[in-house]
Order: sequence, then C-alpha cells, then structure tokens
Amino acid sequence: MSDLLSTELHFTGFHHLTAVSADIRENKRFYTQDLGMRLIKRSVNQDDVSAYHLFYADAVGTPGTDVTFFDWPVDRERRGNHSVTRTALRVRGEASLGYWQARLDDLKITRGEVTERAGRATLDFEDPEGQRLSLVVDGGAGDEPTPWAASPVPAEHQIRGLGPITMTVPSLRNTDLVLQKVMNMRPVREYADPESPAHTVHVYEMGAGGPQAELHVAVRPDLPPAQSGAGGVHHVAFRTPDDEQYHAWNDRLNRFGLRSSGEVDRYYFRSLYFREPNGVLFEIATDGPGFGVDEDMATLGDKVILPPRFEPRRAQILAGLKPID
Repeated sequence: MSDLLSTELHFTGFHHLTAVSADIRENKRFYTQDLGMRLIKRSVNQDDVSAYHLFYADAVGTPGTDVTFFDWPVDRERRGNHSVTRTALRVRGEASLGYWQARLDDLKITRGEVTERAGRATLDFEDPEGQRLSLVVDGGAGDEPTPWAASPVPAEHQIRGLGPITMTVPSLRNTDLVLQKVMNMRPVREYADPESPAHTVHVYEMGAGGPQAELHVAVRPDLPPAQSGAGGVHHVAFRTPDDEQYHAWNDRLNRFGLRSSGEVDRYYFRSLYFREPNGVLFEIATDGPGFGVDEDMATLGDKVILPPRFEPRRAQILAGLKPID
C-alpha cells in the first residue's frame, strides 16, 4: 500500500483523450494535414489488435497533447448524456483563433463564431465524423509543447494540448462525490450550457488549475443516453507524474470500493481504468516512459510499432490492418 497522503494526490491535467473513427485514413489526413498535429505513434489497440490506435500530439508526444483514435467499423455515435461531449484543443491567443477561423473557412470546415465560454475565447467545429471540437485560448497556460516543424500550421498557431474536456450527465450528485472526494478535484465555477441555457455546466479543477486541468460537467437530464460510435469519445485520461502516485491512485480507488481495471502496462505509459457513477470511462495514466522508448524521435509515427509482447505476431497483425497513407 502506498504511504502517500490522500491530500498529496492530484492530477496535473489531462493526459490524453481517446475517440473512435470508422474512417481511419480520412481521420489521419484530417488531424495531420488540416489540424497540423503530428502522428507520433502508429500502433494497434492493445485489447483488439485488428484495430489501429493512432496518436496525434505535438512534435514529441508531450503528455497532455495527445488525441488518439481507435479504428472500429461502427455506426456514428448517437449523441446524449453519460458521455464525453466536447474536446477542447488549446491555442495561445486571440490571434491564433483568427488564423484558425480563416484556415477552417479555406478548408471548407463548418465552424461557429468565436464566443466567450467560461471566461475564455472559444471556436467550435467538428471533425469529419462529427466529433465535437473547440479551439480555446489558454494564454500560454500549461506545459510548453514542442512545435512540429513539418506541420502545415505555423508554430505560433499550432495546437498546444488538451483542455478543457466536457462530459454530460443526467445527474450531478454521485459524479460530484467521485470528482471531489475520490479524485481531489475542486468545483470552481458554473456557467449556462451553450446548447441549452436552462441547464448548467459545472467546472472542476485539477492540480494548479488552468484550461489544461479543467473538467466541465454539463447536467442534462433532458437528453437520452448516448450510444457509442464513430465521432464519439471512448475515454478521457488524467495525468499522474510517476509510478509512486500511480500506485497510490490504485490503492485509493480500492479503498473507496471503486471497481477498476487494476494496473495495466501500456508500454508507453501505465494505465488504470474505472467508470465514474454516470458511466463515463476514466483512465489514470503516467507521464512516462513516453513514445520514444521504441522509436527514434525523428521518425515517430512513420511505421506501425508494436509493444514487445505483440512482435511475434507482427506479420499476422499487419495483414489485418488497412493502408492509411
């Protein structure tokens, strides 16, 4: 059992967010060419090796910059509650939002207007499969990402990382208990739901705070349950810096009687999965060892990389994957 005090356990922000694509070739094109993110790991779903698992991030895969996708042949998501409903991607300032307005228009990507949401300038749009995305001004908050030199987006306007993330639930009470009492998050403010102003979004803060460390919880009892599918989010992962805190989080979930996956080694980081009371899948993930453990940083994402335990099956696994270049 860890001897870390519960008051010493805090997430430093989001680690990654994983969504679902049924058109992984177009997904790769959109996130690397339109959004200018780097494909930093081309691998497979470790629980379903028939599917790609693609990771898009900054130039080096800094924790907190990753948007990842499972490649599954499924129908589109049916939107509703019990799900993550909006993924925000951070940019530095208002000038970047102006750049992105023009870029999205040039690429014929439907977008909203720049608006203030929860005190930050925000621009909404969707990816080709309907995943709800936003660009949010962070003013330089959070860890400094490493720009990707080969990106079609100038370094000063590149996506800096994740956050805030919005999830939607029918009832706040039990989710609030887990966020505050188990996960040590702090409720800091509320605002009217932009999609239904009669309802409220509750903002929870992790660690030192900032947009990279805010979980927004919309309470929408009027919505039906979501049905997972392409364009939907599979899970959201929270950053813990090292193995000591990771083990302590496992102990803490056990002490609270929350059913979890137990500790899972994903090779690039260590994971721990559990569902909050409204069914949204959470992951706790370590910052290290990182994506350079099995590839040269200069060629990240160029070819399919498998964790060592899958290497004996490489030929079989690759034969089941579709070309995406």
